[in-house]
Amino acid sequence: MNTNSNSYTIIYASVMVIIVAFLLAFVSSSLKATQDKNVQLDTKKQILAALNVKNVADADAEYNKYVKGDMLMNADGTLTENTGEFATNYEKEAKEQQRLHVFVCEVEGQTKYVVPVYGAGLWGAIWGYVALNEDKDTVFGTYFSHASETPGLGAEIATDRFQNAFVGKKTMENGAVALGVVKNGKVEKPAYQVDGI
Repeated sequence: MNTNSNSYTIIYASVMVIIVAFLLAFVSSSLKATQDKNVQLDTKKQILAALNVKNVADADAEYNKYVKGDMLMNADGTLTENTGEFATNYEKEAKEQQRLHVFVCEVEGQTKYVVPVYGAGLWGAIWGYVALNEDKDTVFGTYFSHASETPGLGAEIATDRFQNAFVGKKTMENGAVALGVVKNGKVEKPAYQVDGI
């Protein structure tokens, strides 16, 4: 066979593509369980970060120490035990099943409630967790992250400086959610609002 011909090049490239695709598919499927476990561990670390428990060596042990229940809040406000697997994508579940995850936790003998939050940033998804005190109205701690926000601007939501600004804020005013981020320097209700970045 003439190794300088176009047909040889096409056949050789096709065979190499098939072999590499097979190897990638095999490696991906064999690592799926490990990848899923790592996503769950990262999610547990994010929940713990909202409870101001950071830099943990064993996320599973710390999660089990603080989180006492994984509950689902129904549309009518009632809580039911989550009997399914540990979820890591709360936006999809909230939209499809009209239920919100609520993690019931205990920190230093006090009950805390951690609620996942999500939204759209300028360049991609943003998500996080808000931990509320037992009164379900005062912020105990927060954790926020992003997929692709601009470093030095939108990416600042992942800094302690921004996240700590929520601590002690109230979430509800006259039965409506009042907790929010406003344009930097435009805070009119300091009990409910946080300066933007």
